[in-house]
Amino acid sequence: MRPKKVILCVDDNEQELSVLKFMLETNGYRVYSACTGQEAIGIFAEIQADLVLADYAMPQMNGDQLVGRLKQIASHVPMILLCDPQKMGGEIHAADALLAKKNCSSQELLERIKVMSARKRGPRKGAQRQTPMVELAVAS
Repeated sequence: MRPKKVILCVDDNEQELSVLKFMLETNGYRVYSACTGQEAIGIFAEIQADLVLADYAMPQMNGDQLVGRLKQIASHVPMILLCDPQKMGGEIHAADALLAKKNCSSQELLERIKVMSARKRGPRKGAQRQTPMVELAVAS
């Protein structure tokens, strides 16, 4: 049995956070949740997250600032910002992906999470390495 992917969800709206957590857990993810940026940083330092999903519009520390700090801790972890594109404007952001919070369906979100949380760890167990033809020609 494969270990569950670990996702850190951050949103100041507890109702939206609860719905998101439920959706992810019912789809096989282990979910940690935080309502503030500071709380998220504390949790992130203690767990090995496979992905961070954060709301952009939060008080004290917005999602982009949070992602910037988390990238300083572990730059290899993919991070998705849920935002209102009109409020973001043309800002440069630290996240690996932006998703429109209101226009993104559950299926789109799950698919994006699935793709982004898949880490490349080398060949699968039992898979044989394919040797390129160029190497074979040189070796002969």
